[in-house]
Amino acid sequence: MTLDHPLAGTAAEPARDCPRCPRLVGFREEWRHKEPEWHNAPVPTFLPTEGPDSVRLLIVGLAPGLRGANRTGRPFTGDYAGDLLYATLGRFGLARGCFEARPDDSLELIETAITNSVRCVPPENKPVGGEINNCRSFLNETIARFPKLCAIVTLGKIAHDSTVRTLGGRIAAHPFRHNEPTKVDELMLFPSYHCSRYNTNTGRLTTEMFEAVFASVREYLDEKDRSS
Repeated sequence: MTLDHPLAGTAAEPARDCPRCPRLVGFREEWRHKEPEWHNAPVPTFLPTEGPDSVRLLIVGLAPGLRGANRTGRPFTGDYAGDLLYATLGRFGLARGCFEARPDDSLELIETAITNSVRCVPPENKPVGGEINNCRSFLNETIARFPKLCAIVTLGKIAHDSTVRTLGGRIAAHPFRHNEPTKVDELMLFPSYHCSRYNTNTGRLTTEMFEAVFASVREYLDEKDRSS
């Protein structure tokens, strides 16, 4: 089977027609029929232009948004969550260029990669346990791509728990608590409430709270630089 086959993919990236989750496959096909110009496929990890060897920070989200990454093919691109995320990354020197909510804008990541714990869009943005488990091997291989990785931001409890399990940690030892970093397998995890419109509209997450997480990340990365 060659890599351009729709069921092939790679260890770190699911194929366009990944068959692992029947419910997500059905939802994907439904939207391919409704919106044939959309991406409507597993969304690949967004990498810096310098490539995976430069990545020191990984951001792990929940899953592609229906009219966001599922439409555009780039994580957090096309919906409100991306507006807050990419503005914050730019403020802390983790992105450059102009974010215009489309994959061909001038935005570039700096020593940072962005992925999702579930790569295909789920109905109502709610993946079930089996789908999260099915996608965990991709998260594992994605983490393994980055030899300089030292920090991971986990956006929401599902992304956090899946990341902890991927790293071989116990959830009880590393529970999700907003902006309370925890170290798992030599990687520092920085949990944050997801930057969704729902969380910001309800006040669960404010811009200041979100920026505080990345201020901690920036301080940690800078300290690693000073001690190296």
